[in-house]
Amino acid sequence: MQQLTQKLGSGDMIIQDVPYPQLGKGMVIVKNHYSIISAGTEGSTVVAARKSLLGKAKERPQQVKQVIDTLKKQGPIQTYRAVMKKLDAYSPLGYSSAGEVIEVGEGVTEFEVGDKVACAGAGYANHAEIITVPINLCVKLNSNTNLKDAAYNTLGAISMQGVRQADLRLGESCVIIGLGLLGQLAALILKASGVTVIGIDVSEAAVKQAIDNNVVDLGLTRNAAGVEEQIQNITNGYGADAVIIAAATSSLDPINFAGAIARKKGKVVVLGAVPTGFERDPFWYRKELELKMACSYGPGRYDLNYEEKGIDYPLPYVRWTEKRNMEAFQNLIATKRIDIDYLTTHEFEFEKAKDAFDLVVSKEEPFTGIALKYDLEKTISKSKIPTSENNKLGKINISFIGAGSYAQGNLLPNIPETNEVGRVGVLTNTGTTSKRVAEKFKFQFCATQESDVLDDKTNTVFVATRHDSHGPYVLKSLEANKNVFVEKPLCLLESELESIINLQSKTNKAVMVGFNRRFSPLTTKLKKAVGNNPMTMIYRINSGAIPGDNWIQDLEIGGGRVLGEVCHFIDYLTYLNGSLPVKISASALPDANQLNDTLNILVQFENGSSGVIGYYANGSKSLTKEYVEVFSAGMSATLNDFKELKIYGKGKPKKDKILNQNKGQKEMVSAFVNGLLTNGKAPIPFEDIVAVTKASFGVLESVKRGGQQVEI
Repeated sequence: MQQLTQKLGSGDMIIQDVPYPQLGKGMVIVKNHYSIISAGTEGSTVVAARKSLLGKAKERPQQVKQVIDTLKKQGPIQTYRAVMKKLDAYSPLGYSSAGEVIEVGEGVTEFEVGDKVACAGAGYANHAEIITVPINLCVKLNSNTNLKDAAYNTLGAISMQGVRQADLRLGESCVIIGLGLLGQLAALILKASGVTVIGIDVSEAAVKQAIDNNVVDLGLTRNAAGVEEQIQNITNGYGADAVIIAAATSSLDPINFAGAIARKKGKVVVLGAVPTGFERDPFWYRKELELKMACSYGPGRYDLNYEEKGIDYPLPYVRWTEKRNMEAFQNLIATKRIDIDYLTTHEFEFEKAKDAFDLVVSKEEPFTGIALKYDLEKTISKSKIPTSENNKLGKINISFIGAGSYAQGNLLPNIPETNEVGRVGVLTNTGTTSKRVAEKFKFQFCATQESDVLDDKTNTVFVATRHDSHGPYVLKSLEANKNVFVEKPLCLLESELESIINLQSKTNKAVMVGFNRRFSPLTTKLKKAVGNNPMTMIYRINSGAIPGDNWIQDLEIGGGRVLGEVCHFIDYLTYLNGSLPVKISASALPDANQLNDTLNILVQFENGSSGVIGYYANGSKSLTKEYVEVFSAGMSATLNDFKELKIYGKGKPKKDKILNQNKGQKEMVSAFVNGLLTNGKAPIPFEDIVAVTKASFGVLESVKRGGQQVEI
């Protein structure tokens, strides 16, 4: 299938073949008939991508700060990789489309193959022939619906939410500042609701378009004489009951102008991208105006449970969600209470999408809505896509399932480039990532289906997906008789662990978890110094806070930070003392959200060693992230952030300091591949991996029991 993509670094925009999307639980696959270009949001993205690196930096000061912070903490190599991953990635464009359902996923009951639907969401409703969409970002349409109009779905819902925030009644008045797509749509919705609509724009053409199509009761250019007086006249001298700002500008004029024209105790709704640093006096202060923000399509937006898991908000308590806003917008179109045909000023065949964006950037002629039309007669293949002429196979032949930021920065670059190692296929959730990774790292193809990367060519699978899929992919890899490397954690469920143990014992295939810290060069020196005596250990992690709505904190998807991250540190202490954990106890700082991400853990080991893990999400970012202390047989050692090691014994302490932080990722990948080449085994004993995983489950059990000790 084909999809429109752009590289942030070069600004290059191309339509390219990418893998057919995967059909997940609670999702549908849709064949697009139309998609709409958002000149505001997408136009600014395209313009930024075509700027120089300096120009990009000026537009994104916050991201520049993040780069500097990464440079300080991780060094130039990791920072360079992270930046280049962003700049070289194929970024999808588009977030509003309409088409026909061609496949339905597990658990989907409200859609059937053949249904006409309108879709929403960046990363979902892309400019692509085929898309995959969660059910709460998709609405069912009548069979006779005009799909070109329906493709305005996302933009209509955004405008609808702005109107709802204004909370206007029949006969009241509203000024809309900015008559682009969102402004015109908001005006149409308000007009259909019996509200007096006044439209303002700096563009005479936009105002004329609104007047000619009977969208506004009064249309004025911003610099027209007597603008404020005319608004006072049409509102009987009261001022506007509400002002919706649908403009996109860095100027303070819209917010200050809104204050001037709103009535006392009126509302101002920010729908567009404008600064809100208004002047407190005279208007806002004296009128006691209310400033409100419109959250994109409506309630449910940015909520993982709603958008990805399909968990709806109960209608009696949340009347208008983003999906219900989309349904209401589509109903206005279907019943002809609004007519949006005039908004589509340009239509391009999908193959000419680049020309459409050139029009947006150049602004050589007036435009409002730009529709991309897809070839419905074209047959779409599910075949894997060749990405390299390298057809060489070796003793170890690797495929990747999942290839996000961590994999691209720490796993893929470190695969040894030898004749004994072949690179087969890449499969990820998004076809654009699969394509880019396969090309960059010289894999033979990017894949569409799991069977493509679990075929006879591949004998070793790297799993670098979200945590909830680790266990299932490990099991599928073992069932296909493959060696498997999986990013931590091994799995999220104890039942999955038992299945993995049983299957590994039958296949005797290598199973490796990405516990990289034990492979750090400074760790090697530390372990040599402490020897094999029983020891006491302290590992303090200044992890920093992660919001509760982040996928890592979601117990079903990320497993929480204990299973997702603390397993690293249990493994590290296991490696240092050379024996397995046997007992564990843990107490967490009380937290209303029960995140269990600030806690103390005591681990006891077979050889009598003990270790304390302090995992803290409530500290200062200025403190180093990881700090280790070890005490054994008259000697002590400290390891600070994998950059500085100090050994204390008799005489002067020995110091070892490196410029760039090294947590052992390169050494880990090399050790895994070399282990397979040498004896077919992973460098971490499978019994260590099992014990560490059980200990991680034990931490959660101990917290649940109020700190009671749990046997592993």
